[in-house]
Amino acid sequence: MPATQPFILNKTNSIANQFLAELRDESIQQDKFRFRQNQERLGGILAYEISKTLAYTETEVQTPLGIATVNMPANEPVIATIMRAGLPFHQGFINFFDRAPSAFVTAFRKVKKNGDFTIQLNHISSPDLSGRVLIICDTMLATGQSLILVCKELMALYDIKTVHIAAVISSTVGIEHVRANLPKARIWTCAVDDEMTSKAYIVPGLGDAGDLAFGEKA
Repeated sequence: MPATQPFILNKTNSIANQFLAELRDESIQQDKFRFRQNQERLGGILAYEISKTLAYTETEVQTPLGIATVNMPANEPVIATIMRAGLPFHQGFINFFDRAPSAFVTAFRKVKKNGDFTIQLNHISSPDLSGRVLIICDTMLATGQSLILVCKELMALYDIKTVHIAAVISSTVGIEHVRANLPKARIWTCAVDDEMTSKAYIVPGLGDAGDLAFGEKA
């Protein structure tokens, strides 16, 4: 089964371009609240776009003047994120999917002396994902290694119905790596950059999203 094409938000002009530009702007980045808020806004916009793909059922709602018929989500998705950088982006998703349960993953880069690194999973806290739609949101999709590792770990534990991977900024290499290893997953991103540094930072990217949102690590 061929992998689906990624959804790239900034291919269509919208107010989201302003939020993305502010995230990238090194002077505006000094305001941590604004940095987190712009991630949250973009998370909400992608949540709205993903919501168009979900299953819906017809429901009747009693108003003060009569009955309205509306299509409501048949089931809430599960919203997952990789801590800590993805937390503000995750908040944007649960602002929209406000009845959805969440899953959290802790992972880190184990760096070797030569600069190479591997991704190590520490802990997964998740509801039962069997038969559920899973949305994994992380600010940066760089190499794609961590997202692939997390997805495969969760897919080994649960029979997941559909997997959506959402990122603010993705690298071209990362997207292709995810599509090759998780062809059934759908990728949603606000922008795609072509380059990465030797330390796997996306260029032009926006820098270290975790540090910019929550302060530098010791």
